[in-house]
Amino acid sequence: MTTSTAGMDALRIAVDRALREFVDRQRAVLDGPEFDPIFQAAEELLAGGKRLRPAFCYWGWRGAGGGESQAMVAAAASLELLQASALVHDDVMDKSDLRRGMPAAHRRFQALHERNGWQGSAEQFGEGAAILLGNLLLLWSGQMWSGSGLPEEALRAAQPVHDHMRAELMLGQYLDLLEQAGGENTFESALRVALYKSGRYSVEQPLRLGLVLGRAALEPWMDELCEAYGRRVGIAFQLRDDILGVFGDPAQTGKPAGDDLREGKRTMLVARTLAAASPAEARTVRRLLGDPRLDEAGVATLREIIEDTGALQECEDLIAQYLEEALASLDGAPLTAEARLALAELAVAATSRKT
Repeated sequence: MTTSTAGMDALRIAVDRALREFVDRQRAVLDGPEFDPIFQAAEELLAGGKRLRPAFCYWGWRGAGGGESQAMVAAAASLELLQASALVHDDVMDKSDLRRGMPAAHRRFQALHERNGWQGSAEQFGEGAAILLGNLLLLWSGQMWSGSGLPEEALRAAQPVHDHMRAELMLGQYLDLLEQAGGENTFESALRVALYKSGRYSVEQPLRLGLVLGRAALEPWMDELCEAYGRRVGIAFQLRDDILGVFGDPAQTGKPAGDDLREGKRTMLVARTLAAASPAEARTVRRLLGDPRLDEAGVATLREIIEDTGALQECEDLIAQYLEEALASLDGAPLTAEARLALAELAVAATSRKT
């Protein structure tokens, strides 16, 4: 697989194939028509996504000297199962209706209950089934990782990074809940949530995994690169996500406009807005943020305040700054030339995406 758009597309296709083949193997083992809704929900959720996490992992491997390898593709693809697990659980906690333009998993199972006229609460059934699906995807992610076919020595060296990444993700989800429950937040506290919940496990840790797998050891320069490049791209990635959660086009994001505002997400964008808002503007933000019945007019009001306070532009400027610093950190890093180019392209793709 080479760099450039064609190379990225080839990696995405290889990851898609690895995921399909893995789920097909699970179907063969866990046979039974009653499990079809679980597998269908998993397959549809896994069919979407940019495959950024596998890409950062794969190009970390290549950058550390690893060659083209289907086993490495499988190991990298396992991160999509981890991501899918997090999305399912996140949607349950946020009571989101849509994910990637389709009903969220808990709404899907709720509808299944309603269509069949089953006993009990359809909503409770939907949430319970979705939690189990998320758990299953998490289990599968570990199974696909350990069964990827990579040398045991490499997997053993990377396992502490893998374990820490998964623990960080779960703790980040908790911090997210805690931040919303606490009400007020600062940019620094929102950044901490973003790093735990998304930034590190989206960029920094996948990159570190690939680098360690490529050398079967964690070398000092790897940590330096992961912090200088991976962490900055991860923060910029999350800032872009914050902006899309408020200003994104539903046709591209697959979620209703302003959903993060209805859910009361205490993002870095919101923190910047409250820090710069007038007392009247701040009161309006606090009154509307987190209202599940927030209509289009309310979303428009919050968008206007976010823009008028300069918070939107400030976050855009921060994205550009973090991206510039991340790209500069690639210069002189002991990476292969093709990996350096691929990681530069990935950084731009991750921070300028529209979904």
